[in-house]
Amino acid sequence: MVASVRLDRIDINILVQLQADGRMTNVHLADAVGLSPSPCLQRVKRLEAAGYITSFQARLNLAKIMESVTVFTEVTLSDHHREDFLRFEQKIRQVDEVMECHLISGGYDYLLRFITRSIAHYQRVMEALIEDEIGIEKYFSYIVIKTPINKEQLPLRTLMEGQGQ
Repeated sequence: MVASVRLDRIDINILVQLQADGRMTNVHLADAVGLSPSPCLQRVKRLEAAGYITSFQARLNLAKIMESVTVFTEVTLSDHHREDFLRFEQKIRQVDEVMECHLISGGYDYLLRFITRSIAHYQRVMEALIEDEIGIEKYFSYIVIKTPINKEQLPLRTLMEGQGQ
């Protein structure tokens, strides 16, 4: 891994453009950020090597593929020793239906986001987690009815304001 690379305005613009279209050609990317293709490709490779770009992938429209249910779940653990958190996280990483897992502050320990075929499928997943005895004391489920906003691109320019860019 390359030592920390300081991001300049062009690097940020490259990241913004690639978030919008990871399949754009280097020629189109270079044109969009105001570089010639060779220096643009060098910058992209440098950003990848430094870990700023972790992958390129296709975003799927799951609703066109099949019906599914999104469920947010608050989880509280029985005990709060380091090994309790590690055991829970190790097991939860293995659950295909878990799309996100966040250790949070507040009234519970974790916030999870599941994608399942149905509510019954979600319940089977939760019952299996309880049976595995990974330290879940209680959980609360929130079934998503509608997702009016689902941004997948980070607002880099807004987040980076005031960072000396």
